[in-house]
Order: sequence, then structure tokens, then C-alpha cells
Amino acid sequence: MAGQGSAGNVLAAICSVIIPGLGQLVQGRLFAAIIQFGLAALLWLVLLGWIVHIFSIIDAAKFTPQ
Repeated sequence: MAGQGSAGNVLAAICSVIIPGLGQLVQGRLFAAIIQFGLAALLWLVLLGWIVHIFSIIDAAKFTPQ
């Protein structure tokens, strides 16, 4: 994927809207995907999962590979 604003990042952000961490998984960032999914699932139990969900979307959209 080319970088911020690329079609790949847009697709990853859309995937993260559906399931937190899915966008990171699409980008090949397995560890980040597991952490964000697990944290969102845990925090949704106390109705604060939306914070991680929003962060996951922004992180997927702004990711630039090294």
C-alpha cells in the first residue's frame, strides 16, 4: 500500500469501521489487529469500546509503511 490517502488505507479504514482491528489485519499488521480487537471487545463490556473503535479507524487510515 502506498501511504496515507491511498486506496489501500481507505479500504483498511472501511474494514475497521465494520470490525475494530480488521483494517490493521488487511494491512498485514497482525499484532496491532489483535490488540485493537481485544481491547475494543473488552471495553465494549463497559460501553467504552467506541473509543478504541474510532482509534482503530484513524490508525488504519493514517498508516504509512516503513
